Amino acid sequence: MSADGERGGVRASNRERELVVQRLARAFAHGRLTPAEYDERVAAAYACTDRDELARLTDDLPGRLW
Repeated sequence: MSADGERGGVRASNRERELVVQRLARAFAHGRLTPAEYDERVAAAYACTDRDELARLTDDLPGRLW
Protein backbone atom coordinates (compact mmCIF):
# COMPACT_ATOMS: atom_id res chain seq x y z
CA MET A 1 0.00 0.00 0.00
CA SER A 2 1.08 3.53 -0.61
CA ALA A 3 1.42 6.13 2.10
CA ASP A 4 -2.09 7.45 1.46
CA GLY A 5 -3.65 3.98 1.86
CA GLU A 6 -4.31 3.27 -1.83
CA ARG A 7 -3.28 -0.08 -3.23
CA GLY A 8 -1.06 -0.10 -6.30
CA GLY A 9 -1.39 -2.37 -9.32
CA VAL A 10 -0.28 -5.97 -9.69
CA ARG A 11 3.49 -6.17 -9.44
CA ALA A 12 5.33 -7.03 -12.64
CA SER A 13 7.65 -10.00 -12.83
CA ASN A 14 11.04 -10.09 -14.50
CA ARG A 15 9.54 -12.37 -17.16
CA GLU A 16 6.80 -9.84 -17.91
CA ARG A 17 9.40 -7.09 -18.26
CA GLU A 18 11.35 -9.28 -20.69
CA LEU A 19 8.20 -9.96 -22.72
CA VAL A 20 7.57 -6.23 -23.05
CA VAL A 21 11.17 -5.62 -24.12
CA GLN A 22 10.81 -8.37 -26.76
CA ARG A 23 7.63 -6.76 -28.03
CA LEU A 24 9.35 -3.37 -28.18
CA ALA A 25 12.21 -4.96 -30.14
CA ARG A 26 9.74 -6.35 -32.69
CA ALA A 27 8.04 -2.97 -32.99
CA PHE A 28 11.42 -1.31 -33.50
CA ALA A 29 12.39 -3.89 -36.14
CA HIS A 30 9.14 -3.15 -38.01
CA GLY A 31 9.75 0.59 -37.95
CA ARG A 32 7.06 1.45 -35.40
CA LEU A 33 9.53 3.05 -32.98
CA THR A 34 12.48 5.32 -33.55
CA PRO A 35 15.81 4.35 -31.96
CA ALA A 36 15.31 7.01 -29.28
CA GLU A 37 11.76 5.81 -28.50
CA TYR A 38 12.95 2.22 -28.32
CA ASP A 39 15.80 3.06 -25.94
CA GLU A 40 13.53 5.15 -23.73
CA ARG A 41 10.82 2.50 -23.51
CA VAL A 42 13.27 -0.33 -22.83
CA ALA A 43 14.80 1.63 -19.95
CA ALA A 44 11.30 2.37 -18.64
CA ALA A 45 10.28 -1.30 -18.93
CA TYR A 46 13.15 -2.41 -16.73
CA ALA A 47 12.23 0.30 -14.19
CA CYS A 48 8.51 -0.60 -14.06
CA THR A 49 7.20 -2.13 -10.88
CA ASP A 50 3.64 -2.98 -11.91
CA ARG A 51 1.76 -4.37 -14.91
CA ASP A 52 -0.16 -1.16 -15.54
CA GLU A 53 3.10 0.73 -16.05
CA LEU A 54 4.31 -1.96 -18.45
CA ALA A 55 1.07 -1.93 -20.42
CA ARG A 56 1.32 1.81 -20.99
CA LEU A 57 4.65 1.27 -22.77
CA THR A 58 2.93 -0.73 -25.50
CA ASP A 59 -0.58 0.78 -25.56
CA ASP A 60 0.05 2.43 -28.92
CA LEU A 61 1.43 -0.75 -30.54
CA PRO A 62 -0.66 -3.44 -32.26
CA GLY A 63 -1.51 -6.60 -30.32
CA ARG A 64 -2.02 -7.33 -26.64
CA LEU A 65 0.29 -8.09 -23.77
CA TRP A 66 -1.70 -10.54 -21.66
